[in-house]
Amino acid sequence: MKDIAQFIAGFRRFQEKYFSEDRELFQQLRQGQRPRAAIVACADSRVDPALLTGAEPGDVFVVRNVANLVPPYAPDGGFASVPAALEFAVLSLAVEHVIVLGHAQCGGIHALMNGSAAGSEFIGKWIDVAQRARERVLAELPDKSSALQDRACEQAAILVSLENLMTYPWIAERVAAGAMHLHGWYFDIAQGELLSYQPTRHGFEPIGVDVAAVSSVSVVPRIT
Repeated sequence: MKDIAQFIAGFRRFQEKYFSEDRELFQQLRQGQRPRAAIVACADSRVDPALLTGAEPGDVFVVRNVANLVPPYAPDGGFASVPAALEFAVLSLAVEHVIVLGHAQCGGIHALMNGSAAGSEFIGKWIDVAQRARERVLAELPDKSSALQDRACEQAAILVSLENLMTYPWIAERVAAGAMHLHGWYFDIAQGELLSYQPTRHGFEPIGVDVAAVSSVSVVPRIT
């Protein structure tokens, strides 16, 4: 019950801040939400996208799942949760940015790489969405350590999800028209850094650092 008491105390602080000190924000939010960005993040308890970005309530529309994956467009497919959330964010909320936020030490990607989820009821099938990333890493980095392979796959899986986003016609149309932008971000838990995928350099680089002054930290280039 200690953890539950902590959550309740946290809600009381939230309540005091937004319903006593800053009532104006939630008075606006009562009228509806108008986030400009959607974030597809991992369900990992260490990677809270709102906390990492300093977002206030109403700033971001968040979709979380194991390994921050986006399945390809398949109207008759079985992965309806993420597509439904994307459909709402894009067509109803008209977000201008979709960010795929991956992270280091991802348990889902680790399971994908070592095959430990093969006997699971749901996880194995779900993380197969990123199977192309695993195959690419094993083909290009066959002799590297498992830790380096995992990191490479974590980043490559972000690219798979970005490419899968472009299979949704209503996303591809908006990207082509310049009305929407897709981003691939990677949170390095150990270093406390946030990296962004740079398409022209085919690598992930720290956000806020002069890109001309750093070399790419991605060991596997873009998937396509």
